[in-house]
Amino acid sequence: MITPSSGYSPALLAGRVALITGGGTGICRGIALAMAELGCNIAISSRSLEHLQQTALDITRLGPRSLTVSADVRRPEEVAAVVTRTVETFGRLDILVNGAAGNFLCLAEQLSPNGFGSVVDIDLKGTFNVSRAAYPHLARQGGVILNISATLQLLGTRAQVHASAAKAGIDALTRGLAVEWGPARIRVNGLAPGPVAGTEGVRRLTTDATQAAITDACPLGRLASVDDIARAAVFLCSDLGSFITGVTLVVDGGLWLNSARALGA
Repeated sequence: MITPSSGYSPALLAGRVALITGGGTGICRGIALAMAELGCNIAISSRSLEHLQQTALDITRLGPRSLTVSADVRRPEEVAAVVTRTVETFGRLDILVNGAAGNFLCLAEQLSPNGFGSVVDIDLKGTFNVSRAAYPHLARQGGVILNISATLQLLGTRAQVHASAAKAGIDALTRGLAVEWGPARIRVNGLAPGPVAGTEGVRRLTTDATQAAITDACPLGRLASVDDIARAAVFLCSDLGSFITGVTLVVDGGLWLNSARALGA
């Protein structure tokens, strides 16, 4: 959780409004709670309202207002309704976090076109759909888009060509939108976590043995925590990062940099 020891002012995001897709679980739940602790009103969206309810309660316990809206980011009409509802409820939109994602392990020769397309549709097309719907509202007073990426695409990752392709597309989208929408005072950045302890992704996509290997390979000697990711997200989405745009910040303790160590040295 964000605490005074983190160095952030308790009112850093006071009065602002964030929409976070996938905000009910995992790292996006952590980002939602971190922003709420700093005074931000939060709308969270997911395909299932059940995934949002506990996070919404936790947000309101921290003081800010919360809103839950179900939507499938693959459907532009549902996305537009979420953005409209957010603005109608809170009167503005300042921050968009694109965190809705899908993934599974599958070797390329066994991967169906539908499986490949589904991940691209959720991760990449979903990120565009929500960003496009949010644009006119963010442009009113300026704002921030944060796209959740990954480190899979930075090297070749077995059984992850679908997710790697989608995340590489998100990184390109981040840079392109940063250039196009900068004149509207919209900053667009990405955040690329490595494996994050305690998340559903790590539970589903790794074993105890692979987690031990990751810890051993990581220069900082551990997996990321949800708080590590949330603190980085707050930095990029607040005025502390006011002159940063078009960047995808890797938060993995240097893990991906050490992934080629089998070559020697």
